Amino acid sequence: MERHFEQEFQDLQQRLLWMGSLSERAVHKAVHAVLEADEALAEAVLEEEPAINELQIEMDDRITRLLALQQPMAADLRLLIGASRINSDIERIGDQAVNIAQSATRILRHPQVKPYVDLPRMSGLAENMVRDSLNALVKRDVDLANSVMRQDDEVDRLRDQMFRELLTYMMENSAVVFPAFELVLVAKNLERIGDHATNIAEDVIYIVVGRDVRHPALDRR
Repeated sequence: MERHFEQEFQDLQQRLLWMGSLSERAVHKAVHAVLEADEALAEAVLEEEPAINELQIEMDDRITRLLALQQPMAADLRLLIGASRINSDIERIGDQAVNIAQSATRILRHPQVKPYVDLPRMSGLAENMVRDSLNALVKRDVDLANSVMRQDDEVDRLRDQMFRELLTYMMENSAVVFPAFELVLVAKNLERIGDHATNIAEDVIYIVVGRDVRHPALDRR
């Protein structure tokens, strides 16, 4: 029974990783649709979203079946609970990529507001966080998961910096208000992607050591 569960979970994990790679690729394409004013890239993200949604449903079904048939205990139950939460966060990353792609299709109809400096840095960091959080899952690497969580502050800092700069542009020139606001939304979506990667890292720690680190201020003694 234990060996069968382990094989089932390995298969589940591989599907989660494939779903994660699709979401990560969607983020990359969506941001580059903005950076390169490439509508085809934005459309590709929108066309590929259903594949991520279908995988989420498949993962939900697999997890439900394992819970019902295997009746896992302790550590195995943590694996499934963590996998369920990770499944949801990966799907939400795909949703954020769609939001960015939709903003891209609107931004490219306007002159570029400002040189893109912080946006590629923020995107690269968010993508790395997603990749590292999934690698932490595969390796059961708590140190790597903690590293992902620490990077979230830098994503937030870049978001705030972009907000301040874009607000200045909007105040100085009303003609750029629309595309500048769309860039604010892009930054907000990238920040949310970082949050979802952090959630995945927190779930890895829960899976590996059984400790819930989502709300460290709470005393669970």
